[in-house]
Amino acid sequence: MTRLMKGSPYWSSRCAALEPYTPGEQPRDRRYIKLNTNESPYPPSPKVLEALKTAANGDLRLYPDPTCLALRETIARRYGLPGPEWVFVGNGSDEILAFAFAAFFGPRKRTGSTPASGSGLITGQSGPDPLYQDEAPLLFPDITYSFYPVYAQLWNIPYGTIPVSDTFEIDPREYLQRAAGVVLANPNAPTGRALGKGALRELAAFHQQNQRVVLIDEAYVDFGGESMAEDVKQFDNLLVVHTLSKSRSLAGLRVGYALGHPDLIEGLRRIKDSFNSYTLDRLALAGAQAAIEDRDYYDAMAARIIATRERTCTQLEALGFEVIPSGANFIFIRHPARRGAELFQSLRDRGILVRHWNKERISEYLRVSIGTDEEMDSFVGCCQELVEKPNT
Repeated sequence: MTRLMKGSPYWSSRCAALEPYTPGEQPRDRRYIKLNTNESPYPPSPKVLEALKTAANGDLRLYPDPTCLALRETIARRYGLPGPEWVFVGNGSDEILAFAFAAFFGPRKRTGSTPASGSGLITGQSGPDPLYQDEAPLLFPDITYSFYPVYAQLWNIPYGTIPVSDTFEIDPREYLQRAAGVVLANPNAPTGRALGKGALRELAAFHQQNQRVVLIDEAYVDFGGESMAEDVKQFDNLLVVHTLSKSRSLAGLRVGYALGHPDLIEGLRRIKDSFNSYTLDRLALAGAQAAIEDRDYYDAMAARIIATRERTCTQLEALGFEVIPSGANFIFIRHPARRGAELFQSLRDRGILVRHWNKERISEYLRVSIGTDEEMDSFVGCCQELVEKPNT
């Protein structure tokens, strides 16, 4: 099917106005060293594979548990939460993030006095209570996961971006202001920069006073970041989102989860059940539960990736690359003597895929996922050739 680029008369105005997220390339024309989508270079736990085999039985004719109770109980135990009512699971963290934008950052019911004139009043058709859009925008960094503005556009949520520093650092103090909510990836993407828990606790406390949600997207936290998972018991406005796609080697299974106060979890459930009550299938539920339970295996894999990352950073710096400090399973790099787009294409021509964005402030940088030691040796070798012999 040919993809329409200029629109269609059958599209709604909302659909026509969207600028969808562009995922990393998944090529089929040849075999590449794939360092472009932050997948794990190592296989899932053997216990996960065994759980999937066991679940592949005649019960697949039946719907899965729409509450995902067993998986939610397992996750709650893993993080020391009071019970499964503190956990939401979904079809990858991206789905959960989309639900969260709709649940917490869209128009709200106004409580108390009647809204003043000019307050952005929206007349509801299904009840007497008027809705209003926050006068302050949703806040997130100008350089971050590029799905965030897509979600905001999809749900018609006004948002504002706060610039990161010249070295891509986020200053949490700049988010201590009136806002409809705050969304931060920690470690951030695509830079890998990580924030400490102290600043994030201050941020959650500030916005808790105004009953605004602070969402921390911890997709890469297992590679050196500090998780806020246990802090959801202290801050009822804090939502922490994880994925099994990165540190647990299950990008192909599509499972994510959120941790938060039961009121936040119920908000996500209401959105989910307005779309699809059965977001996780029986195989995904079985594999995810086994992955959460096999902590020793995945801790060892994360440590292995971290060690490879640090060795690769040292080698690249010796070649003159600027390497942004990373707490993720990828690095963000540039070389002063090579343009980012040219370096990207030269690596691709040599069978190595990395990620490049032709966007302001980051167009000279490449995001490089951490592969196996052998894959990273090949990558560094190609970089050395391209730097020392730029015309080859």
